Amino acid sequence: MQEFKRVVLKLSGESLAGDRGFGFDDDVIINICENIKAVSDFGVELAIVVGGGNFWRGRSGKEIDRASSDTIGMLGTVMNGLRVQGTLEKMGLDTRLMTAIDMKEVAEPYIRRRAERHLEKKRIVIFSAGTGLPYFSTDTTASLRALEIGADVILLGKTGTDGIYDKDPNVYHDAVKFDRLTYKEILTKELKIMDTTATSLCMDNDMPLIVFGIDDPSNLVRIFRDKDPIGTIVKGEF
Repeated sequence: MQEFKRVVLKLSGESLAGDRGFGFDDDVIINICENIKAVSDFGVELAIVVGGGNFWRGRSGKEIDRASSDTIGMLGTVMNGLRVQGTLEKMGLDTRLMTAIDMKEVAEPYIRRRAERHLEKKRIVIFSAGTGLPYFSTDTTASLRALEIGADVILLGKTGTDGIYDKDPNVYHDAVKFDRLTYKEILTKELKIMDTTATSLCMDNDMPLIVFGIDDPSNLVRIFRDKDPIGTIVKGEF
């Protein structure tokens, strides 16, 4: 069993939509949250960053400026955070939703020390609204929050793949999966598993990353339970 005390789980917005591709798939969300609960039951301090791609992607806004488009995407992550929070709370878990944009009627403002205190009390903390700034992805948010709260690792749950490949495995049948990579290799090979800002932030601060497939949410539990590693492990060096 992996000995991680505190982790940041990054979920894409698409993972909450399932095969629908937009909005929420209740069955999928329940399955994901059941596995989050199982990890929490291991005693792991768990923070979650959720993307907003099931509603809106900032770079997709063609008729408005990028800053406004990114803000729409940040608000989408708040909706996703509320949805995940509601399901986890219904399962009996104690959670806190924190936003990088002030909306105190909806959630707590993000304050690092308060987030750390929640985690120490075994509350699941959900970080939403990205960094609160345009032009930064939720991958960058996950990297930044992981460093701020002193997480041991980032768990990057991906849809459509079970790790990092040399090319898209959904297009190329001869795609080769990597079991281990360094951040420098990701950048030099242009393996766009995260944006370059998030990748550089993790590399410069030696933050480990495990990329795994969230299409089967039980993979999340396997990271902690199985002796053999799953997905792709990324570090500064091995």
